[in-house]
Amino acid sequence: MSRRVATITLNPAYDLVGLCPEIAKGTINRVQTVGLHAAGKGNNVAKVLRDLGIDVTVSGFLGKENQEGFQQLFSENGMTNRFYLVPGRTRINVKLTERNSEVTDFNFSGFYVSENEWLKFFNDSLSWLGQFDMVVVSGSLPTGVSAESFTDWMARLRQICPCIIFDSSREALVAGLKASPWLVKPNLHELEIWAGRLLPGLSDVIMAAHQLRDLGIAHVVISLGERGALWVNASGAWLAKPPPCKVVSTVGAGDSMVGGLVYGLLMRESSEHTLRLATAVSALAVSQPNVGISNRPELAAMMARIELAPIK
Repeated sequence: MSRRVATITLNPAYDLVGLCPEIAKGTINRVQTVGLHAAGKGNNVAKVLRDLGIDVTVSGFLGKENQEGFQQLFSENGMTNRFYLVPGRTRINVKLTERNSEVTDFNFSGFYVSENEWLKFFNDSLSWLGQFDMVVVSGSLPTGVSAESFTDWMARLRQICPCIIFDSSREALVAGLKASPWLVKPNLHELEIWAGRLLPGLSDVIMAAHQLRDLGIAHVVISLGERGALWVNASGAWLAKPPPCKVVSTVGAGDSMVGGLVYGLLMRESSEHTLRLATAVSALAVSQPNVGISNRPELAAMMARIELAPIK
């Protein structure tokens, strides 16, 4: 098995991460800067996979005017870069964590993708993505790319690469689900929006997950924040709970979970082992300012602390 993965991030961002004891509206807030990172969901997934020793190709769109940080990220981590450059600047997203661990996001707008630029990506990417074992598609849609065209691209990608891992929100989530990807990872809020109702209990969440499976989606993983993660597939349902962790930043925690899921699936691990691994990777991510795995023994120790049980 070649164990090759591609990640697609159509609308990446520089994440400006900071700590603010308490955000006060209408006045000056003093922020401790934690870091400015070239990121975007698929790029975060790629970082985790590279730390775990998987070959990764990254693609999507980048603004020509401020691409340097991303080029450095790809080079330093040995990622194969197949991003498409467009006029303008890649956006900056500000992520502020308060003392109560609540995170407030300020997501700015970025570049515009013209119809010709999208068609080039659409056709060209489908000519080379079929060579990968798995393709991770995550994040929002850039301005200029319609939900309908994104659904079309996803459906065609599904024909050449059956194992698509999909993680998005809002209109991109709805559009991508229409193509019935192999695995989806919404958080609880995103699942509630899709379902059109609140999901107060675990049984409600499982019911909504089965509604997604009825669309032809084999695996549904729902991230539940500090309550852990739920995986529902044809073999059953499992809930994984992390131990209490000191939160530095929740930025990239969901992407880290996706990276862990992809790694476990590539290694042909069981659903239980894969969910335990993914939850541990995500739990480690919140205790540090940036995504990635710098200490494998620390990851093994965290895996041992994850509570995992089947849901009857």
